[in-house]
Amino acid sequence: MLLVAVNAFVGAMVGLERVIIPVLAGTRWGVESYVAALSFIITFGMAKVLANSVAGRLAERAGRKRLLILGWLLGIPVPLILMWAPSWAWVVAANALLGLNQGFAWTMTVVMKIDLVGPKQRGLALGINESAGYAAVSLAALLSGFWLAAGHEEWAFTAGLVIALVGLVVSLVAVHDTMDHVALEQGAAAKEASPSWGSVFQRVSWKERHLHAASQAGLVNNMNDGLAWGILPLFFLQVGMGEENTVWLLAAYPLIWGLGQLFTGGLSDRIGRRGPIAVGMILQGVSILWLLEASSWTGYAVSIVGMGIGTALVYPTLLAVISDHSEPIWRSTALGVYRLWRDGGYVVGAVLAGLLADALNPESAILWIGVLTIASGCWAGWLLRS
Repeated sequence: MLLVAVNAFVGAMVGLERVIIPVLAGTRWGVESYVAALSFIITFGMAKVLANSVAGRLAERAGRKRLLILGWLLGIPVPLILMWAPSWAWVVAANALLGLNQGFAWTMTVVMKIDLVGPKQRGLALGINESAGYAAVSLAALLSGFWLAAGHEEWAFTAGLVIALVGLVVSLVAVHDTMDHVALEQGAAAKEASPSWGSVFQRVSWKERHLHAASQAGLVNNMNDGLAWGILPLFFLQVGMGEENTVWLLAAYPLIWGLGQLFTGGLSDRIGRRGPIAVGMILQGVSILWLLEASSWTGYAVSIVGMGIGTALVYPTLLAVISDHSEPIWRSTALGVYRLWRDGGYVVGAVLAGLLADALNPESAILWIGVLTIASGCWAGWLLRS
């Protein structure tokens, strides 16, 4: 439960800027093109990919708690920089630190939860963990959106500083490392020498089809989140939804995604991983395409609900697939590689969406990302067939 609470703090850090930064990009810092406006997400994604690529391996050597604390130390300057940023370059730099914060801190809550729970209820445990994180993303996005509408966006940055400090103190004082649990589980498992990082990278990326299926689906899933984070705030405002309706739509997505995982994580333990992943990805893709057909707040809300349910089906289940098909001794590294690919989706999605939106229009970005998501779900379903 401590790890659940800590992950809620981690999620709130990123939620505080999901609404206000895309809007303030133009109004405060004068950013005009979509690619430039999405540069903060690209930087966030690249930094998180870097943190994920090393966090899993370092956790096997230095322990989980040290990296959790490192993540919080990197997150503390973020709200201060955003509060006083004189130019867009400072915002981009702050999001590099935020990406490192999320990469180290969130990854460690996932790894430590898996260490503690054992193999039988991984989906349930990860569902609870991710639910707390994304429910906090939603609540923070909702609050910050209303603060922005009221002209008090600095309140969001102050809240971010308080959250980072509390998260650091709780992690230092109350959280214990879980390396002993890893040793216990590995002692009961088949003996295997710890493979190199490169070997694990190959297994997770393409050599083992179950691991590859999860990695490619994770990447495309976070392409969708990059779209929701960077393009949809501006899209909803452009189609006349207004600030208040836009805030509710944007906050509903991570809320449904977060709360839904309380049920979908345990569901995958009972019925298997393939169905939730394939159905969830296809549902996301169809819901994204429906954004192009909707013409009212209700229609857009239907799309957002579908995206949230689809993501809830996928998110904890993909983590469980990685855990199912890796040995305890190299599981942390495997999770780091998977999260490298998954969070690389922020970079790919932001670049693709920005280029398409600048060259054509935001609707083109929505169209192509929706089609890619459906294709990814079909491919994952085929690879996970047995």
